[in-house]
Amino acid sequence: MATMKDVAREAGVSLGTVSRVINHATGIKPATLEKVKQAIEKLNYVPDQYARGLKLQHSYTVALVLPSIWNPFNAEFAYHVEHELSKHDYKMLVCDYDDDPQRELAYIQMVKENKIDAIIAITYGDLEKYINSELPFISIDRYYKESVSYVASENYKGGRMAAEELLKHGAKHPAYIGSYNRFPNDTMKRFDGFKDVLEEEGLPLWAIHELEPVADFKPLLMDLLDKHPQIDAFFCNTDTLLYDVNEWLHERGLRVPEDIQLIGYDGMRLDNSHRIPISTIAQPLEQMAKEAVKLALAKIADPNMPARAVYLPVTYLEGTTTKKISQKNVKALDKKTES
Repeated sequence: MATMKDVAREAGVSLGTVSRVINHATGIKPATLEKVKQAIEKLNYVPDQYARGLKLQHSYTVALVLPSIWNPFNAEFAYHVEHELSKHDYKMLVCDYDDDPQRELAYIQMVKENKIDAIIAITYGDLEKYINSELPFISIDRYYKESVSYVASENYKGGRMAAEELLKHGAKHPAYIGSYNRFPNDTMKRFDGFKDVLEEEGLPLWAIHELEPVADFKPLLMDLLDKHPQIDAFFCNTDTLLYDVNEWLHERGLRVPEDIQLIGYDGMRLDNSHRIPISTIAQPLEQMAKEAVKLALAKIADPNMPARAVYLPVTYLEGTTTKKISQKNVKALDKKTES
Protein backbone atom coordinates (compact mmCIF):
# COMPACT_ATOMS: atom_id res chain seq x y z
CA MET A 1 0.00 0.00 0.00
CA ALA A 2 1.39 3.39 -1.03
CA THR A 3 2.29 5.93 1.63
CA MET A 4 2.46 9.72 1.60
CA LYS A 5 6.25 9.42 1.32
CA ASP A 6 5.79 7.36 -1.85
CA VAL A 7 3.56 10.07 -3.29
CA ALA A 8 6.11 12.77 -2.45
CA ARG A 9 8.91 10.74 -4.09
CA GLU A 10 6.83 10.08 -7.22
CA ALA A 11 5.79 13.73 -7.56
CA GLY A 12 9.27 15.07 -6.74
CA VAL A 13 7.99 17.30 -3.94
CA SER A 14 8.35 17.46 -0.18
CA LEU A 15 6.22 15.47 2.26
CA GLY A 16 4.81 18.75 3.55
CA THR A 17 3.60 19.70 0.07
CA VAL A 18 1.73 16.40 -0.28
CA SER A 19 0.16 17.00 3.14
CA ARG A 20 -0.96 20.48 2.09
CA VAL A 21 -2.56 19.11 -1.09
CA ILE A 22 -4.43 16.39 0.83
CA ASN A 23 -5.68 18.94 3.36
CA HIS A 24 -6.84 21.35 0.63
CA ALA A 25 -4.47 24.12 1.69
CA THR A 26 -4.39 27.32 -0.35
CA GLY A 27 -1.45 28.86 -2.18
CA ILE A 28 -0.23 25.72 -3.95
CA LYS A 29 1.04 26.29 -7.49
CA PRO A 30 -1.24 24.68 -10.12
CA ALA A 31 1.68 22.73 -11.62
CA THR A 32 2.65 21.32 -8.22
CA LEU A 33 -0.96 20.46 -7.43
CA GLU A 34 -1.27 18.58 -10.71
CA LYS A 35 1.94 16.60 -10.11
CA VAL A 36 0.78 15.49 -6.69
CA LYS A 37 -2.68 14.54 -7.96
CA GLN A 38 -1.16 12.48 -10.77
CA ALA A 39 1.14 10.70 -8.29
CA ILE A 40 -1.82 9.94 -6.00
CA GLU A 41 -3.76 8.50 -8.92
CA LYS A 42 -0.83 6.47 -10.26
CA LEU A 43 -0.04 4.93 -6.86
CA ASN A 44 -3.71 4.52 -5.85
CA TYR A 45 -2.88 6.33 -2.63
CA VAL A 46 -5.71 6.54 -0.08
CA PRO A 47 -5.21 9.12 2.71
CA ASP A 48 -5.47 7.77 6.25
CA GLN A 49 -8.41 9.85 7.44
CA TYR A 50 -8.19 8.41 10.95
CA ALA A 51 -4.56 9.43 11.40
CA ARG A 52 -5.30 12.77 9.79
CA GLY A 53 -8.12 13.30 12.25
CA LEU A 54 -5.93 12.49 15.27
CA LYS A 55 -3.30 14.96 14.11
CA LEU A 56 -5.73 17.78 13.43
CA GLN A 57 -8.12 16.89 16.30
CA HIS A 58 -10.98 16.38 13.87
CA SER A 59 -13.00 13.29 13.06
CA TYR A 60 -14.20 14.65 9.70
CA THR A 61 -17.63 13.37 10.66
CA VAL A 62 -20.86 15.31 11.17
CA ALA A 63 -23.87 13.75 12.89
CA LEU A 64 -27.31 14.31 11.44
CA VAL A 65 -29.83 13.92 14.27
CA LEU A 66 -33.37 13.11 13.11
CA PRO A 67 -36.63 12.21 14.89
CA SER A 68 -37.27 9.41 12.38
CA ILE A 69 -35.65 8.31 9.13
CA TRP A 70 -38.98 6.74 8.13
CA ASN A 71 -40.34 10.19 7.32
CA PRO A 72 -39.68 10.89 3.59
CA PHE A 73 -38.89 14.53 4.41
CA ASN A 74 -36.13 13.51 6.82
CA ALA A 75 -34.80 10.85 4.45
CA GLU A 76 -34.53 13.31 1.57
CA PHE A 77 -32.90 15.91 3.80
CA ALA A 78 -30.36 13.29 4.93
CA TYR A 79 -29.57 12.48 1.30
CA HIS A 80 -28.77 16.11 0.51
CA VAL A 81 -26.73 16.63 3.70
CA GLU A 82 -24.59 13.56 3.00
CA HIS A 83 -24.08 14.63 -0.62
CA GLU A 84 -22.98 18.12 0.44
CA LEU A 85 -20.66 16.89 3.21
CA SER A 86 -18.92 14.52 0.78
CA LYS A 87 -17.87 17.51 -1.32
CA HIS A 88 -15.79 18.63 1.66
CA ASP A 89 -14.38 15.17 2.47
CA TYR A 90 -16.67 14.79 5.48
CA LYS A 91 -18.73 11.76 6.38
CA MET A 92 -22.22 11.73 7.85
CA LEU A 93 -23.37 9.75 10.86
CA VAL A 94 -27.16 9.39 11.04
CA CYS A 95 -28.88 9.33 14.42
CA ASP A 96 -32.53 8.30 14.31
CA TYR A 97 -33.45 9.06 17.94
CA ASP A 98 -37.10 7.98 17.61
CA ASP A 99 -38.29 10.44 20.30
CA ASP A 100 -35.70 9.09 22.76
CA PRO A 101 -34.06 12.10 24.52
CA GLN A 102 -31.17 9.95 25.78
CA ARG A 103 -30.14 9.18 22.22
CA GLU A 104 -30.21 12.88 21.39
CA LEU A 105 -27.98 13.64 24.37
CA ALA A 106 -25.55 10.86 23.43
CA TYR A 107 -24.67 12.64 20.19
CA ILE A 108 -24.18 15.97 21.93
CA GLN A 109 -21.78 14.19 24.28
CA MET A 110 -19.91 12.75 21.29
CA VAL A 111 -19.26 16.28 20.03
CA LYS A 112 -17.97 17.36 23.43
CA GLU A 113 -15.62 14.35 23.46
CA ASN A 114 -14.35 15.19 19.93
CA LYS A 115 -15.68 11.91 18.52
CA ILE A 116 -17.62 13.87 15.91
CA ASP A 117 -17.05 17.43 14.74
CA ALA A 118 -20.55 18.87 14.59
CA ILE A 119 -24.27 18.18 14.71
CA ILE A 120 -27.03 19.16 12.30
CA ALA A 121 -30.30 18.45 14.06
CA ILE A 122 -34.06 18.35 13.78
CA THR A 123 -34.90 18.08 17.47
CA TYR A 124 -37.99 18.35 19.66
CA GLY A 125 -36.61 17.24 23.04
CA ASP A 126 -35.64 19.16 26.18
CA LEU A 127 -32.07 20.01 25.19
CA GLU A 128 -31.75 23.65 26.26
CA LYS A 129 -29.36 23.05 29.17
CA TYR A 130 -27.04 20.96 27.00
CA ILE A 131 -26.68 23.47 24.16
CA ASN A 132 -24.28 26.40 24.29
CA SER A 133 -23.01 28.97 21.82
CA GLU A 134 -19.60 27.29 21.47
CA LEU A 135 -21.04 23.90 20.55
CA PRO A 136 -20.91 23.16 16.78
CA PHE A 137 -24.65 22.57 16.66
CA ILE A 138 -26.82 23.66 13.73
CA SER A 139 -30.57 23.53 14.26
CA ILE A 140 -33.23 23.03 11.61
CA ASP A 141 -36.31 25.17 12.38
CA ARG A 142 -35.96 25.18 16.15
CA TYR A 143 -34.85 28.16 18.25
CA TYR A 144 -32.67 27.83 21.33
CA LYS A 145 -32.17 30.31 24.15
CA GLU A 146 -28.44 30.04 23.62
CA SER A 147 -26.99 31.61 20.51
CA VAL A 148 -27.32 28.76 18.00
CA SER A 149 -27.37 29.00 14.20
CA TYR A 150 -30.38 27.58 12.43
CA VAL A 151 -31.84 27.06 8.98
CA ALA A 152 -35.55 27.27 8.18
CA SER A 153 -37.89 27.75 5.28
CA GLU A 154 -40.11 30.83 5.23
CA ASN A 155 -42.80 29.14 7.30
CA TYR A 156 -44.95 32.22 7.85
CA LYS A 157 -44.97 33.00 4.15
CA GLY A 158 -45.76 29.34 3.46
CA GLY A 159 -48.80 29.45 5.75
CA ARG A 160 -50.05 32.57 3.98
CA MET A 161 -49.38 30.96 0.62
CA ALA A 162 -51.44 27.89 1.58
CA ALA A 163 -54.45 30.02 2.56
CA GLU A 164 -54.19 32.17 -0.55
CA GLU A 165 -53.93 29.15 -2.84
CA LEU A 166 -56.98 27.49 -1.29
CA LEU A 167 -58.97 30.68 -1.84
CA LYS A 168 -57.71 30.95 -5.42
CA HIS A 169 -58.85 27.37 -5.97
CA GLY A 170 -62.37 28.30 -4.95
CA ALA A 171 -62.45 27.34 -1.26
CA LYS A 172 -64.99 29.36 0.74
CA HIS A 173 -64.41 27.91 4.19
CA PRO A 174 -60.81 26.70 4.57
CA ALA A 175 -59.60 25.26 7.88
CA TYR A 176 -56.30 24.28 9.47
CA ILE A 177 -55.08 21.00 10.95
CA GLY A 178 -51.74 20.44 12.62
CA SER A 179 -49.76 20.26 15.83
CA TYR A 180 -47.12 22.34 17.58
CA ASN A 181 -44.26 21.59 19.94
CA ARG A 182 -43.85 22.94 23.47
CA PHE A 183 -40.39 24.19 22.50
CA PRO A 184 -40.53 27.22 20.18
CA ASN A 185 -39.67 26.56 16.55
CA ASP A 186 -40.18 28.27 13.25
CA THR A 187 -42.75 25.76 11.96
CA MET A 188 -45.33 27.32 14.30
CA LYS A 189 -45.42 30.30 11.95
CA ARG A 190 -47.28 28.19 9.36
CA PHE A 191 -50.41 28.48 11.48
CA ASP A 192 -49.84 32.21 12.03
CA GLY A 193 -49.56 32.91 8.31
CA PHE A 194 -52.69 30.91 7.53
CA LYS A 195 -54.64 32.59 10.34
CA ASP A 196 -53.64 36.10 9.25
CA VAL A 197 -54.91 35.61 5.69
CA LEU A 198 -58.28 34.35 6.93
CA GLU A 199 -58.59 37.34 9.28
CA GLU A 200 -57.74 39.72 6.44
CA GLU A 201 -60.43 38.07 4.30
CA GLY A 202 -63.00 38.28 7.10
CA LEU A 203 -63.32 34.51 7.29
CA PRO A 204 -63.76 32.45 10.49
CA LEU A 205 -60.77 30.46 11.71
CA TRP A 206 -61.66 26.81 12.20
CA ALA A 207 -58.62 24.90 13.29
CA ILE A 208 -57.25 21.80 14.93
CA HIS A 209 -54.08 23.19 16.48
CA GLU A 210 -52.92 20.72 19.12
CA LEU A 211 -49.92 20.46 21.42
CA GLU A 212 -47.72 17.46 20.63
CA PRO A 213 -47.88 14.55 21.04
CA VAL A 214 -51.31 14.08 19.47
CA ALA A 215 -52.61 10.54 20.05
CA ASP A 216 -55.05 10.61 17.12
CA PHE A 217 -56.10 13.43 14.81
CA LYS A 218 -58.97 11.45 13.32
CA PRO A 219 -61.62 12.00 16.05
CA LEU A 220 -60.65 15.68 16.22
CA LEU A 221 -61.14 15.99 12.47
CA MET A 222 -64.51 14.23 12.56
CA ASP A 223 -65.70 16.43 15.42
CA LEU A 224 -64.69 19.60 13.57
CA LEU A 225 -66.53 18.48 10.43
CA ASP A 226 -69.62 17.62 12.50
CA LYS A 227 -69.63 21.13 13.96
CA HIS A 228 -68.76 22.90 10.70
CA PRO A 229 -69.92 20.79 7.73
CA GLN A 230 -69.39 23.77 5.42
CA ILE A 231 -65.60 23.31 5.59
CA ASP A 232 -64.41 22.74 2.04
CA ALA A 233 -60.61 22.81 2.38
CA PHE A 234 -57.78 22.06 4.81
CA PHE A 235 -54.25 23.29 5.12
CA CYS A 236 -52.36 20.36 6.69
CA ASN A 237 -49.14 21.51 8.33
CA THR A 238 -47.17 18.53 6.90
CA ASP A 239 -47.50 16.35 3.81
CA THR A 240 -47.58 13.27 6.02
CA LEU A 241 -50.64 14.59 7.84
CA LEU A 242 -52.29 15.40 4.50
CA TYR A 243 -52.15 11.72 3.56
CA ASP A 244 -53.85 10.77 6.82
CA VAL A 245 -56.53 13.43 6.39
CA ASN A 246 -57.15 12.31 2.81
CA GLU A 247 -57.76 8.75 4.03
CA TRP A 248 -60.10 9.83 6.85
CA LEU A 249 -62.13 12.03 4.53
CA HIS A 250 -62.51 9.10 2.14
CA GLU A 251 -63.79 6.94 5.01
CA ARG A 252 -66.36 9.66 5.76
CA GLY A 253 -67.56 9.56 2.16
CA LEU A 254 -66.00 12.87 1.14
CA ARG A 255 -64.04 13.22 -2.10
CA VAL A 256 -60.72 15.02 -2.50
CA PRO A 257 -60.61 17.51 -4.16
CA GLU A 258 -64.26 17.57 -5.30
CA ASP A 259 -65.73 17.99 -1.79
CA ILE A 260 -62.73 19.07 0.24
CA GLN A 261 -59.42 20.40 -1.08
CA LEU A 262 -56.10 19.76 0.67
CA ILE A 263 -52.75 21.53 0.69
CA GLY A 264 -49.80 20.16 2.66
CA TYR A 265 -46.39 21.48 3.61
CA ASP A 266 -42.93 20.02 2.83
CA GLY A 267 -42.90 18.96 -0.84
CA MET A 268 -41.91 15.35 -0.19
CA ARG A 269 -40.51 13.32 -3.08
CA LEU A 270 -40.51 9.65 -4.03
CA ASP A 271 -37.02 9.97 -5.52
CA ASN A 272 -34.88 12.45 -7.46
CA SER A 273 -37.12 12.27 -10.50
CA HIS A 274 -40.60 11.98 -8.98
CA ARG A 275 -42.38 14.00 -6.35
CA ILE A 276 -45.47 12.88 -4.46
CA PRO A 277 -48.36 14.30 -6.58
CA ILE A 278 -50.18 16.33 -3.93
CA SER A 279 -50.72 20.07 -3.67
CA THR A 280 -48.16 21.36 -1.20
CA ILE A 281 -45.96 24.17 -0.04
CA ALA A 282 -42.49 22.86 -0.89
CA GLN A 283 -39.43 23.55 1.18
CA PRO A 284 -36.11 23.89 -0.73
CA LEU A 285 -34.56 20.83 0.93
CA GLU A 286 -31.39 20.71 -1.13
CA GLN A 287 -30.63 24.35 -0.42
CA MET A 288 -31.49 23.92 3.27
CA ALA A 289 -29.00 21.05 3.45
CA LYS A 290 -26.30 23.10 1.73
CA GLU A 291 -26.80 26.00 4.12
CA ALA A 292 -26.80 23.72 7.17
CA VAL A 293 -23.52 22.09 6.07
CA LYS A 294 -22.03 25.50 5.31
CA LEU A 295 -22.88 26.71 8.82
CA ALA A 296 -21.58 23.50 10.43
CA LEU A 297 -18.21 23.69 8.66
CA ALA A 298 -17.90 27.39 9.46
CA LYS A 299 -18.60 26.66 13.14
CA ILE A 300 -15.99 23.88 13.16
CA ALA A 301 -13.43 26.29 11.69
CA ASP A 302 -14.37 29.09 14.11
CA PRO A 303 -16.03 28.01 17.39
CA ASN A 304 -16.61 31.68 18.21
CA MET A 305 -18.60 32.30 15.05
CA PRO A 306 -21.72 34.37 15.89
CA ALA A 307 -25.06 32.64 15.44
CA ARG A 308 -26.72 33.05 12.07
CA ALA A 309 -30.29 32.50 10.93
CA VAL A 310 -30.90 31.44 7.33
CA TYR A 311 -34.41 31.61 5.86
CA LEU A 312 -35.10 30.08 2.47
CA PRO A 313 -38.11 30.67 0.17
CA VAL A 314 -40.93 28.18 -0.31
CA THR A 315 -42.86 27.33 -3.47
CA TYR A 316 -46.42 26.22 -4.11
CA LEU A 317 -46.62 22.98 -6.12
CA GLU A 318 -49.91 22.04 -7.77
CA GLY A 319 -51.10 18.47 -7.31
CA THR A 320 -54.15 16.25 -7.31
CA THR A 321 -55.59 17.41 -3.97
CA THR A 322 -56.84 20.79 -5.23
CA LYS A 323 -59.31 21.69 -7.98
CA LYS A 324 -58.43 23.36 -11.24
CA ILE A 325 -57.81 27.01 -10.47
CA SER A 326 -60.29 29.67 -11.57
CA GLN A 327 -58.83 32.83 -13.09
CA LYS A 328 -61.79 34.73 -11.65
CA ASN A 329 -60.78 33.69 -8.15
CA VAL A 330 -57.15 34.59 -8.82
CA LYS A 331 -58.01 38.09 -10.01
CA ALA A 332 -60.37 38.69 -7.09
CA LEU A 333 -57.78 37.64 -4.50
CA ASP A 334 -54.97 39.54 -6.21
CA LYS A 335 -57.12 42.66 -6.22
CA LYS A 336 -57.76 42.31 -2.46
CA THR A 337 -54.05 41.77 -1.84
CA GLU A 338 -53.11 44.91 -3.78
CA SER A 339 -55.64 47.04 -1.91
